[in-house]
Amino acid sequence: MRKHLWVLAMAAAVLSLAGCGKSTQSDGTETSNVNKESVEGKGGAQTNLDGKAIRIVNGKIEIDEPLKAFAKKYQEKTGQEVVIESLGGGVDINGTMKGYLAAGNMPDLFVFGGEGDYQTWKDYMTDLSGEEWTSNTEFGFKSEDGKTVGFPYAVEGYGITYNKNVLEAAGVDPATLTTYDGFKKAFETIDTKKEELGLTSVCSVAAESGQMYWSTGNHLFGYYLSGGLKRGDTTYIDLLKSGKTDTERLGQFADFMKLLFDYSDKNTLISGTYDDQLALWAQGKTAFITQGNWIDPSLPDYDVKFDCGIAPLAFTKEEMKGVLADCPSWWAVYNKGTNINACKAFLKELALSEEGQECLVSDCGMISPYTTCKVNPKTPLAISLKTYVDAGSTYSWEWTKMPEGISMNATGAVFELYAKGEIDKEGFVNMMQTAIADYVKK
Repeated sequence: MRKHLWVLAMAAAVLSLAGCGKSTQSDGTETSNVNKESVEGKGGAQTNLDGKAIRIVNGKIEIDEPLKAFAKKYQEKTGQEVVIESLGGGVDINGTMKGYLAAGNMPDLFVFGGEGDYQTWKDYMTDLSGEEWTSNTEFGFKSEDGKTVGFPYAVEGYGITYNKNVLEAAGVDPATLTTYDGFKKAFETIDTKKEELGLTSVCSVAAESGQMYWSTGNHLFGYYLSGGLKRGDTTYIDLLKSGKTDTERLGQFADFMKLLFDYSDKNTLISGTYDDQLALWAQGKTAFITQGNWIDPSLPDYDVKFDCGIAPLAFTKEEMKGVLADCPSWWAVYNKGTNINACKAFLKELALSEEGQECLVSDCGMISPYTTCKVNPKTPLAISLKTYVDAGSTYSWEWTKMPEGISMNATGAVFELYAKGEIDKEGFVNMMQTAIADYVKK
């Protein structure tokens, strides 16, 4: 779902970002030098300017540069300045946002990640139901009373990403990666050919809970919650929200995690950051990585030349042919801000204009959630993901409905202990059940 930097580094960045920029006011927002009047740009986009820049807190650090480039073009077109503040790296975004709220320093647009975050921020969200883009997408986030309050900017998907060149050289067909047994055979085959393939390990996985809880406790665990189920099937998320798990299914998931960990680079698994995990795979040192199409924008940084694709994280004995695909998060307009109309105009431009579509799809490497978008993805993993989306072979992100902070404060640590070998399969299942039950009781 997101490129993440180091926690401490980004925490420092948050502090510096909150106070940087042109003409910074006492509340931390930046002011623009444009006149306080309505401006209609060359493309007809109209913004009601009040002299302030729109400030956006974006939770996807990997699209920071293309978003800023679009914001610059938007300012040239309309006169409206847009300041992008991107957070990542395992930083507690909700915690940061709560700090901004307490300090009277809320951004005009802020990111939230699903039902759990919605419950925290629902009183601060603007009703966007009347906006033109809402009729062109099924992915807008709806409030409890059916109003659209969340702006969708991407459809993302993930499973286990593979180096197609390595698989071909090893004689492994990606089409066979649809069951536990299929992965077991593939891992064993590649492992015997590591030296000739130039690999240090079969998989690149990072499970240190302090920085990678979002990858293990959200993304990987997300397959336990909805992998192989019809979209909208809430069987296992409903169990979790009542403090329970399905022991048999969780046991199958634990078996797959053990397989994955056994064939992973040990240093990266135990103490690696997101950047360590990505670099290992992108440099051709592993065949697989447990990340999704959000790594597309980072591949040129590593001069990746090999072909790649996404396979299901098929942990069951039964065949699982789809991948988890959904909106990674949404943007909400702060309903007590002074730039509400300017925010609505910016969102319309990003969703419906040709420049906005090019930004989201071509520059950010994502799949557009809008039916009116005519731009097809050009990056390899987005192209791979789109084949699943077009075929209707996707499962919903039920993990976004988990209680706020559960992966960071409870379940992420269980994955780390399992990766270190400090607990066995039974310990993983029992500890995960206890962690969930105790967290839900709070």
